Amino acid sequence: MSDWPLTQTFRSTSGDVRWNRLGEPGQAPVVLCHGTPFSSYVWRAVARSLARRYQVFVWDMPGYGTSQMYAGQDVSLAAQGKVFTELLAHWGLAEPLVVAHDFGGAVSLRAHLLHGASYRALALVDPVALAPWGSPFFRLVGEHSDVFGQLPPALHRALVREYVGSASSPGLHPAVLDRLVEPWLGDPGQAAFYRQIAQADQRHTDEVQARYGEIGIPTLVCWGQDDTWIPPAKGHELVARIPGARLEPIAGAGHLVQEDAPAELTAVLIDFLQHAR
Repeated sequence: MSDWPLTQTFRSTSGDVRWNRLGEPGQAPVVLCHGTPFSSYVWRAVARSLARRYQVFVWDMPGYGTSQMYAGQDVSLAAQGKVFTELLAHWGLAEPLVVAHDFGGAVSLRAHLLHGASYRALALVDPVALAPWGSPFFRLVGEHSDVFGQLPPALHRALVREYVGSASSPGLHPAVLDRLVEPWLGDPGQAAFYRQIAQADQRHTDEVQARYGEIGIPTLVCWGQDDTWIPPAKGHELVARIPGARLEPIAGAGHLVQEDAPAELTAVLIDFLQHAR
């Protein structure tokens, strides 16, 4: 993984977390949170751009990317919210700027509302935040994860490639698709892929959904207008629940906005983060 090295390790309550820091020490800290079934790799272009003026922290959630994967691992949203809180304490970040995508949105919201994690500002990109969520495919796999976990490796690889690729509207470059699929192949990756889907429980967003009105920090919600995983209408619903939140539609982007429109997303984030400092 030399193209996107996560050189540091933090031993969390759900396994070893691989992470890295970009930018100069002393700059305002920005933490980037990825979603499922991705890794911090999707943030590489945005992270490198933000690192020109911020200290940027990136990490792979336990059970994802280059972080530890093992049988019986708790990779639920509940567990990840605790891990994120632990990681912020490990980094010594009292009030970072947080940018979170997909499941990372739910992780950052749980850490803030349930575990007391303080942020200076929060940007949510096509987040998992409001019920109902989960595509028919996602729910099918979750209900039959033991069966899907027994797929021959070639069929599993084809399934994951098709699933990951569908997150992009214009389509992913083959090399990028390979890189996003790679952690889910072989042992223990194949088992980890179905484990994280099996543990995706809507009750973990139900627990915080009614509390979004308590969020008192600057909040931006970005949404790819061609998102087929979570309808853009959810963005309008979410900003209506968070006091003062602003919606920023991203044209031509699907669910994986970082890959589909990195320049547009970076420009929006820089403008928001500058005014939130």
